[in-house]
Amino acid sequence: MTLAEPAEQAVTQIVDAEELRRARARRREKIGKWVLPTIVVILTLYFWDRICVWNEIPHYILPRPGLVFQTLINDWPILFDALLVTLQITLMALTVAVLGGVGLAVLFTQSKFIEMSFFPYAVILQVTPIVSIAPLIFIYVDSKIAGLLLCAWIVAFFPILSNTTLGLNSADHNLRDLFKIYGATRWQRLRFLQLPSALPYFLGGLRIAGGLALIGSVVAEYVAGTGGIGSGLAFTILEAGYRLNIPRMFAALFLIAATGVAIFAGLSFLSHMLLRKWHESALKRET
Repeated sequence: MTLAEPAEQAVTQIVDAEELRRARARRREKIGKWVLPTIVVILTLYFWDRICVWNEIPHYILPRPGLVFQTLINDWPILFDALLVTLQITLMALTVAVLGGVGLAVLFTQSKFIEMSFFPYAVILQVTPIVSIAPLIFIYVDSKIAGLLLCAWIVAFFPILSNTTLGLNSADHNLRDLFKIYGATRWQRLRFLQLPSALPYFLGGLRIAGGLALIGSVVAEYVAGTGGIGSGLAFTILEAGYRLNIPRMFAALFLIAATGVAIFAGLSFLSHMLLRKWHESALKRET
């Protein structure tokens, strides 16, 4: 045995111990990602139920979680139809926001004059509260669905536009110069350089816009104040409030929250699948 062999064995043991520590940390993180939120939800529901019991709060003021769940089952046909309407408006608004936002962002990067001319109006549209614009929209737009769609689109449009514009302008300058040296056309630079560089920014804006589209559709229906067939979850909440049917209000609120979580989770999964093999934000980090 040479003098170098004990040193090599010591180094190997240190490396093995470090790998074991990292594996344990990853396992704890993976388990905690699901266990900790579940514990918090269970504790929240438990104390919610106990507060209602200890203080003898009537169900028309604060229903117990079990009653909300029972209402969700009993009123499922009504709530499901309303959920479909809200979800339809949300997804349509998000689709139009993606098409319009990406298309306008491409125009902005191709012409500074177009960007300087129209970007301030996009900012004005974003910072103006949708509650103040919605009444005017429903005055000038005859179709209720078109009015709701327009309101939701206004809210969801700007994150797509701003993030995609930022991503298209963030392409590496050295690569831009390389494309110029080889005589690449505008279309080739856009397709092979700017669009791949903008993809992480676009996906980040898409996750934001998904939740905002849902918020916009709900707020727009509150402002519209119309009910009947074809009404969404917002009117269901309003109607339940008028009837003091508080359990149904909580059930509708739960569906809105669950829809928002599902949209965010779906878009996050899409982002991970598109970026997981090459972008730093999706690569697994060692701890």
